[in-house]
Amino acid sequence: MVRISVQVSSGAARFRVMVQAESIERALEIARRHNPAAECQVSFPIDPEAFFASDSTPRVKTVEEAA
Repeated sequence: MVRISVQVSSGAARFRVMVQAESIERALEIARRHNPAAECQVSFPIDPEAFFASDSTPRVKTVEEAA
């Protein structure tokens, strides 16, 4: 399991979500499924200390909203 930050943009709205999944590709698929009308991109740089998740439950969590 990996955990990455994904930037979600839809018009003027922008926010970041933390997604935990089996791979980076699967994390982006999950983010897109939760935000179908938005553009989802991996936020770089990837935090090496948070990259490998300790549990095996896929999840999505909003971590930062941009104005």
